[in-house]
Amino acid sequence: MFLAEISGNVNVIGYGIAALGPGIGVGLVFAAYIQATARQPESAGLTRVYMFMGFAVVEALALLGLVLAFALQG
Repeated sequence: MFLAEISGNVNVIGYGIAALGPGIGVGLVFAAYIQATARQPESAGLTRVYMFMGFAVVEALALLGLVLAFALQG
C-alpha cells in the first residue's frame, strides 16, 4: 500500500487558518452597520463611511497575511 505524497508548504495552511479572522471581522463590521442603521435610519450616511473604513482595515490585514505567506515561502 502506497501513501499519497504530500507536497507544498505549511504557510498555505497557516494562511488558510489566518483567513478566518478577517472573515469574522468583515461579518462583525457589516453586522454593526446593519444594527446601527436599524436603530437610527437617519444616521445611515454617517455610519456607512465608518463601515467602509472598517472593511478596508480588515481586508488590508488579510492581504498583509497573504503577502507574508508568500514572502516566507522561500
